[in-house]
Amino acid sequence: MIYPYELETGKGYPGEKDFTVNHCEIQGDGIYTKRPFKKGEMVARMTGIAVPYILQHTLQITPNLHLYDPHFSGLLLHSCDPLVCLDMNKLEIWALQDIDEGEALTMDYASTEDILFKQFPCACGSVNCRKWITGRKEPINEMGRKYLADLERKCG
Repeated sequence: MIYPYELETGKGYPGEKDFTVNHCEIQGDGIYTKRPFKKGEMVARMTGIAVPYILQHTLQITPNLHLYDPHFSGLLLHSCDPLVCLDMNKLEIWALQDIDEGEALTMDYASTEDILFKQFPCACGSVNCRKWITGRKEPINEMGRKYLADLERKCG
């Protein structure tokens, strides 16, 4: 099961026929598709618990309200060239590109988060990869500045 509790069927909530949770040694747990999705298609609705603070696996709804969902939407992996975008008003996930069966669902964390639970190095490999991921309103921390400086020295 995706969620450890029952959700209303036919309303667009994620289920086992369309998605699976897989573990990746590098990125951690992620959501993978069991069927293709077309660009512009709604991928799934989100659900969870509204909390007034940032946790790992929360998504920002407003500056002071976050959706805690460690079962599905909180497991979306990051990419600087994401496959999906999130509508945090309607709590929906939409395909930005055609998505093949077996692909990991990826979003750009800076598209919803002002401040991340934890900044981290990015290895998404996209042409526009930022190399270090922050929230959209936070500066790169000391660890990130060191990481980027080391990367610049190695790669020129």
